[in-house]
Amino acid sequence: MSAAFWVLAVLAVAGGVTVFVVDSMARATFALLASLLAGAGTLLLVGLQYVGVLVILMMVMEMLVMAVFMIMYMMNPAGLMPMTMVHNRRGAAVIASGVFALLAAGVFAAPWPERGGRPPVDPTRALGLAVMGQKTLVMMVVGVAILATMVAAVVLATHRGRYDR
Repeated sequence: MSAAFWVLAVLAVAGGVTVFVVDSMARATFALLASLLAGAGTLLLVGLQYVGVLVILMMVMEMLVMAVFMIMYMMNPAGLMPMTMVHNRRGAAVIASGVFALLAAGVFAAPWPERGGRPPVDPTRALGLAVMGQKTLVMMVVGVAILATMVAAVVLATHRGRYDR
């Protein structure tokens, strides 16, 4: 399990770095998808099957919607034309290095608490209650709103396009 975690961690970081290395939006989208799927794999490793599968489904759908919007709204077809994903490279590198150093120092400087009690029998249910509590109905309505947004995006992406007036 430890080896699988490190493989997924390397894949997640490599996918995240690739997002800023490739020269098109489409390739960056698929690199981001690979990174997020590796992150979902770590959730599956720690026994959160429902949350892991949910993250996988959400990320795949999110990237598909992103691809539809790229085709619909970008000037270059499907985001495949070369472009740079990073502006102000030197400033971005300085800021990213500083934030990384600060976060890494925080990991080592923070007084981490000892675990209290035993893990829950059903970690997925415990996580759901911790995140949503009694707001399940709200989350269901949000799910319907997201579905309506995806349907509207597909309708706008039909052969008529958004300029058909």
